[in-house]
Amino acid sequence: MLDLAPAPALMGFAALLAAFLCAIFWARRSAGSTLPWRLALTVFTLFLTFDLVLFGAFTRLTDSGLGCPDWPGCYGTASPLAAHADIALAQQAMPDGPVTHSKAWIEMLHRYLASGVGGLILLLAVAACLPAGRQHRMGVALPLLTLAWVCVQGAFGALTVTLKLLPLVVSLHLLGAYGLLALLTLQIRALGAPAQRVPPNVRLRPWLWLALVVLLAQASLGAWVSTNYAVLVCSDFPTCQGSWWPEMDFLSAYTLWRPLGLGPDGSPLSLQALTAIHMAHRLGALVLFGVLLTLLLRMWGEPGTQVPARWLAGLLALQVATGISNVILDWPMLAAVLHTGGAGALLVVLVWLVSAPRAAID
Repeated sequence: MLDLAPAPALMGFAALLAAFLCAIFWARRSAGSTLPWRLALTVFTLFLTFDLVLFGAFTRLTDSGLGCPDWPGCYGTASPLAAHADIALAQQAMPDGPVTHSKAWIEMLHRYLASGVGGLILLLAVAACLPAGRQHRMGVALPLLTLAWVCVQGAFGALTVTLKLLPLVVSLHLLGAYGLLALLTLQIRALGAPAQRVPPNVRLRPWLWLALVVLLAQASLGAWVSTNYAVLVCSDFPTCQGSWWPEMDFLSAYTLWRPLGLGPDGSPLSLQALTAIHMAHRLGALVLFGVLLTLLLRMWGEPGTQVPARWLAGLLALQVATGISNVILDWPMLAAVLHTGGAGALLVVLVWLVSAPRAAID
C-alpha cells in the first residue's frame, strides 16, 4: 500500500543522513589529499551503494521485503518504533507472516540507507550542474542520468511493496542496483581518467564487452532464481534431483508477469518450473565461466593487465564457491549475500575495464 503521510519526515531524515555521510567522508579524507573532492565523494558513494546492494540481498533473504506492508514508511509512520503497536498486532495475527519487529527494522534500515545514497547522488548531480562542474569534460549528462536512475530505483522499491514482491519487479530492482553501480563506476572513470585517448587494444576489448554482456544476462537469470526462491529446488551438484537433465517447464518458469509462487494460470508454480529457473542459471554460469576464463587467459598475455586479471580471477572463484555452497549447504545466508555482492563486484571491474582509455589496460 502507498501511504505518503510519512514522506516529509523521511525526506528530512534522508537529508540529515546524507549530511552525516558527507561529514564522515570529510572527516576521513586526508587533509593533504590531492584527490579532487568530487572524485573522492563518488568513490565513497559507490562504496555505500555496494553496501546497499548487500543489505538489499540480506533484506530479501530474510523475507523482510514486506516487513512494513506500506511505502515509504511503516504503518504510516517514519519508524518501526512509532509503528510498534501495529507490528505487534500483525505479528500476533500471523506469527509466521511477513511482518515482525525484526523484519520491519531490516526493511526500514534498507530504506534509510537507500535514501542516504540517493542524497549523495543528488549532491553529485548538483555539483556537476554548478559552473565549476560544467567545466569538467564529463559534463552533466552522466550525473543527471545517475540521479534519474536512483529515482527509478526508488519507484521500483515502492512497487516491490505495493505489488507484494512480484518476481519481475524485484528482479528489475536488483538489476537496477547493478546499473547504479555501473553508472557510478563510469563517473569515477570520467572524473579520474586522462583526457587524451589512444588507439584501442583490439585484441582484448571485444572479449571485455562479451564478458560484460554475458555477465548481465547471467545476473538476470540469477535475479530470477532468487526472487522465485528456486535455489533449493536442486540440492545436489553437479546433477539436479539426481539427474543431469531433470524434468523442466520453461514456459511457466519464464512467464514474467505473474505473482510470487504462482504460475501463469494462477495455480502454484510447479516443481518443473522452479527446476527450469534453477537449471537455466546453472547453464548460464557455465557460459559465463568459459567467457571469463578465456578473457583471463588473454589478459595474462597483455602488458599491464595482471592486476585486474587477479581481481577477475578472485571474484570468479568467489562466485563459483558461493554458487555451489548455496546448493549443497541449503542456501546459507553468508554465501547467498556474497554471491549477490560478487556479481556486483564483477560488474564494477568489467565496467571499469571497458571504460578505460583506449590503450593497454592497467
